[in-house]
Amino acid sequence: MMRRALHYVIRVGNLMDSLCFYVGKLGMRVLRHEEFAQGCKATCNGPFGGKWSKTMVGYGPEDDHFVLEVVYNYGISSYDLGNFHYNAVDMQFLTLANDRCLDPFRRVTLRVRDLNESRDYYEQILGMKSSNIENDSISLAFSDDQDFDPGEGCGRTAFACPTNELASIEEAAKQAEYNVLTSLTELDTPGKATVSVVILADPDGHEICCVGDENYRDLSKWEPETELVWKRVFFPSSKY
Repeated sequence: MMRRALHYVIRVGNLMDSLCFYVGKLGMRVLRHEEFAQGCKATCNGPFGGKWSKTMVGYGPEDDHFVLEVVYNYGISSYDLGNFHYNAVDMQFLTLANDRCLDPFRRVTLRVRDLNESRDYYEQILGMKSSNIENDSISLAFSDDQDFDPGEGCGRTAFACPTNELASIEEAAKQAEYNVLTSLTELDTPGKATVSVVILADPDGHEICCVGDENYRDLSKWEPETELVWKRVFFPSSKY
């Protein structure tokens, strides 16, 4: 079982406006939606303890598409955005009739202080491979064909790994004296699968969620009924 990039987390102050943008303007689909009564013990919703929700949006099922996790904390309308990101998520849309782009998401861009140290971290701790090395940037992926102030709104990048590798990933980070934000733990979602996670921070403080792939595939199943509900909200004049 290979490791794979899953999603990038974005915290928003107005869920409806945000989903209208992603669905109505960018053509994404609502893949699933989940509600939580209290803050996540792995700070999935940030440093907040109240009620929150997450909505997964993207261009296809999570098993084979990189997606966005849109987090909304009830009662919080804005965040300190910090200065970690620029052009954080890059998407490519092909316009020619004979072009085919299965997944418009191309990359997540992160600012770092030391390019070599960051490359070593993602290669040694997460097992990624580097390519396209330039003076001021580097590309990292799990395979060749897989295409500063953090603030409160800064999210995290999630990667799926075999569950039996999570403990060794955490230990590797500790041995290299990198930050482990949340040690190996289990997260429950009401009515769905329980997943194992380890939350790390890279040398620049960018948060990384490593989640057990086996149960995550069950948790992340597409919910057609949820997509239908949101379609009726966004496009009330259409027939579904």
